[in-house]
Amino acid sequence: MKIINREISWLAFNARVLQEADDQRVPLLERLRFLGIFSSNLDEFFRVRVATLKRMTIINKKARKTIGESPKKVLTEIFNIVINLQNKFNSIYATLLHELEKENIFILNEKQLSPEQGAYVRHYFHLQVRAALVPIMVDSIGDFPYLKDHSIYLAALLSDSRKEHKPKYSLIEIPTDTVPRFLVLPRDGEKSYVILLDDVIRYCLEDIFYIFPHDTFQAWTVKLTRDAELDLLEDFNSSVIEKMEKGLKQRKKGKPVRFIYDASIDSTMLDYFLERMHLKKGDDNLVAGARYHNFKDFMNFPSLGKVHLLYPSIEKLQHPDLPPNKSIFQIVSQKDILLHYPYHSFEHLIDYLREAAIDPKVTEIKITLYRLAKNSKVANALINAVRNGKKVIVVMELLARFDEEHNILWSDRLREEGAQVIFGIQGLKVHCKVCLIKRREKGVMKLYANVSTGNFNESTAKVYADHSLFTADERITNELEQMFDFFVNTYKVPDYKYLIMSPVSMRKRLERMIQKETEAALKGRQGRIDIKLNNVADFQMITLLENAARAGVKVRMLVRGSCAFAPLSGEEKPNLEIRSIVDKFLEHSRILIFHNEGEESVFLTSADWMIRNLDSRVEMTFPIFDFSIRKELKDYFEIQWRDNEKSRVIDSNLANEYFRGEPAVPCRSQEEIYNYLRQRFEEKRRALTADQIAAEPERSTPASAN
Repeated sequence: MKIINREISWLAFNARVLQEADDQRVPLLERLRFLGIFSSNLDEFFRVRVATLKRMTIINKKARKTIGESPKKVLTEIFNIVINLQNKFNSIYATLLHELEKENIFILNEKQLSPEQGAYVRHYFHLQVRAALVPIMVDSIGDFPYLKDHSIYLAALLSDSRKEHKPKYSLIEIPTDTVPRFLVLPRDGEKSYVILLDDVIRYCLEDIFYIFPHDTFQAWTVKLTRDAELDLLEDFNSSVIEKMEKGLKQRKKGKPVRFIYDASIDSTMLDYFLERMHLKKGDDNLVAGARYHNFKDFMNFPSLGKVHLLYPSIEKLQHPDLPPNKSIFQIVSQKDILLHYPYHSFEHLIDYLREAAIDPKVTEIKITLYRLAKNSKVANALINAVRNGKKVIVVMELLARFDEEHNILWSDRLREEGAQVIFGIQGLKVHCKVCLIKRREKGVMKLYANVSTGNFNESTAKVYADHSLFTADERITNELEQMFDFFVNTYKVPDYKYLIMSPVSMRKRLERMIQKETEAALKGRQGRIDIKLNNVADFQMITLLENAARAGVKVRMLVRGSCAFAPLSGEEKPNLEIRSIVDKFLEHSRILIFHNEGEESVFLTSADWMIRNLDSRVEMTFPIFDFSIRKELKDYFEIQWRDNEKSRVIDSNLANEYFRGEPAVPCRSQEEIYNYLRQRFEEKRRALTADQIAAEPERSTPASAN
């Protein structure tokens, strides 16, 4: 086995995203969107991980002990890899532009516009764009303007070909928060034309700076990425919300970690900007880039009616055991139900909450919320429950990175409506996804739960692959109630028999289960572990898995993101194999399967195997007791393990080679899973129809007229 730095492994994951943009089997507009995903991922990586490493360089010895190597060395390796990835990115983008032209889609810049297109752009500029612009003449003010994270700017140069006037410099924020990044121009027959907002502004620079005597106007894109660490001051006179709001204001002024500029920018102007910003030439913070930045906006590139250039949309499946207009509580009281997003409809969960809101038997709803949709149906259902007299307790995690302000707004709204909002536990981020409903049935309180691997978020449920369990099993629901008691009374540490909760017991329980498989293998019996996670970077868990594999345990791992170890390249038939699937949907679910001497233990979990998840967060790993659901999850894992179209082998070279398996039997797991679930739905529907027919009374034969 080879230990791999977590950040380097993550860059290998983002390289897999870039592979999708380079894959000719992927529909053309989807390839463009994968470039946007790659760019968005890289931005966040710099804001969080690179910023953290830069802070670590100040305490280099302590940092080396924490991450196992010099942060300066890691940063150097990161920048080298990023340069190579960015070069590949630019090459792929150039290829896609040619491919788009073959489909009669043309992305134009301001110099390629026809007179008619130019008139259209100028009219649009004056109608929609000009009022949103705030040009700042940087050579006329004392302090250099503050550059916002997430924003892109045009660095404009005003010059005079007659040499009668000195050049002037200006900064213009491109207003992508209020104006679309892409403008679709009028079609010309079969040809579609698109221009970026950056170039709309470039085309109209003269309209902005008309009061100056200069006759030449040029502009280049620049962008600053800032440290996104959220520092919460220990102010004992402030509420949690006040501390968060102060911390968010400080984040907006975070230290620069990357300054990207168009490589063709005027060198004199660049020198002037760097001097005013107190940045040094040659610093690894400075990146000479291409013409356009914030490529994440390409995730929303217009489809232009070219449906054949997109992945076909899938029809959301209704779970066969959750027919419309039938009480979900009535069904779940009889059996557990497992949903698989995005294949199943998220509306089942919304219906569950809406039913609870108006059900006179429901007295209380408790829920943990981590990331909510912008116009959250979940939050609105909870508000409806409050208005219907239910007691609603919301554990809101304010420290969900980059969703902090959004969560503050929703927590304020919920409190205004009368819900009790708890802001987690100091020092522990609440990352588990649990909803517990209390219902009075025949004079006795009965508990119903939904436990999920993903957020209660209808937006992400469209593209994130997750599992969501409905259950009334008292082994689970009674222990979940202890968890909510823990949020209120943190001295009451839950003592679980069935659930596995971090930071209380998860590390120990996982170690025990891995060790049990290891001991079985050492005694000549079968040991097997199947794991599906987003990230694996906890060295204690890695060591346990390595030891298990050496002892003869067959370990199969599906890890989407960073994985801090890998089998050595070329190792024949290793007991431990790791693969990663990157496809249309983001693989977000987490599954654990242990052979357990033939009595398989199957779990779903909210936790990745990282130090923070096992030791510094409230996470939940929950058992699957229902035999048919256990089989369903095992089938799900096996389908993904067979994937020979979108699965990559993770080895010590980090080459991201595709796993080809049995090429004669093609398997793209996300399609196969959808077909598997649809088949189960059809089988159930046919069985129900047959039962209904059998239950109908026989019709009597009419008497003869004679």
